[in-house]
Amino acid sequence: MEWKNNLTDLFKIDYPIIQAPMLGVTTPEMAASASNAGVLGSLALGDLPAEKCIELIRATKMLTDKSFAVNIFVNKIDVITPKLEAVYEETKAFLKDFTAKSGLSADFPLLSEIKLTDYHDQIEVIIQENCRIVSFTFGNLDTASISKLKENNVLLIGTCTSVQEAVMLENSGIDIICVQGIEAGGHRGSFLEETIPQIGGLSLLSQVTENVKTPIIYAGGIYNAKTLLAATMLGADGFQIGSLFLGSNESALQDFEKQRLRNLKENEIVLTKSFSGRYARGIKNAFIEKVEDTTYILPYPYQNKLTAELRKTAKLTKNPDFVGIWAGQSINGYSEISTGTLIRNLIEETEQFSLKSKV
Repeated sequence: MEWKNNLTDLFKIDYPIIQAPMLGVTTPEMAASASNAGVLGSLALGDLPAEKCIELIRATKMLTDKSFAVNIFVNKIDVITPKLEAVYEETKAFLKDFTAKSGLSADFPLLSEIKLTDYHDQIEVIIQENCRIVSFTFGNLDTASISKLKENNVLLIGTCTSVQEAVMLENSGIDIICVQGIEAGGHRGSFLEETIPQIGGLSLLSQVTENVKTPIIYAGGIYNAKTLLAATMLGADGFQIGSLFLGSNESALQDFEKQRLRNLKENEIVLTKSFSGRYARGIKNAFIEKVEDTTYILPYPYQNKLTAELRKTAKLTKNPDFVGIWAGQSINGYSEISTGTLIRNLIEETEQFSLKSKV
């Protein structure tokens, strides 16, 4: 297989593979291990405050002198209204009662205590720290931010889950588009529709490549040579991979979460809004089963902030029923080896498979 292309040139990497940014999973060690293996590591900054972003970026730079991307959330935030305040209190009371009956004691913040991140502050940090590649999700950057980042020679990677979103990103001047199929683990990057598009990844990839000229990264279900080569055949320039690294040495997941992944069955992977208020693909558990079909789900990021302490407590008590363990539809062994080794194994497998296919 010929790996060199426009993305390897743009990113200054050897292989057009991107380690997916996964907030709560990705660490500086993971991003650095990926970059040191010749692909593009990604550091998940999500909605973290500027000070934490600086800390993580500098920690990653200490571990690699290679290119890596930083990823931020650019979602719209609903204004707090009396109605939102009332629903927040109702949801908090419901969750407090439910978790108490389940034997889990957790603090739930007041609405006034919630701290929200303005991605514009993150952009200032990104420029200050001389980061050259920024990926983003949950929306599109505003025009001023796009101009400011481009003026500072920053490459921009936007996320789409439909052709319409891809066209919007291209028309905004975004440099690279990440096409996220429905198979992908973690949060959906949808931003134009209230009801998320549930389009199979390969079908979406084919349609997007027919409608935009911008270089394409494909994300969703890639975990081995066959899935990577299938994306190649449908026009992907690059391949974003996340679930393969969930069990790696550098993953921030705890041992009990990794063990839950290794016992995973295909019918246990679901889309849910219960933990964060945005659809995400992960492992069904008691919390999801109780909350998903109720009215006690606030819009993102309020639901996410409300359940944060609960998830933290569940991690401390090693309780898999109250944490969000995000995973894509392609179940793999979730090997506990280094991210770099997993990448090198995938590259070698792909090259061998390509040679066999030519015989």
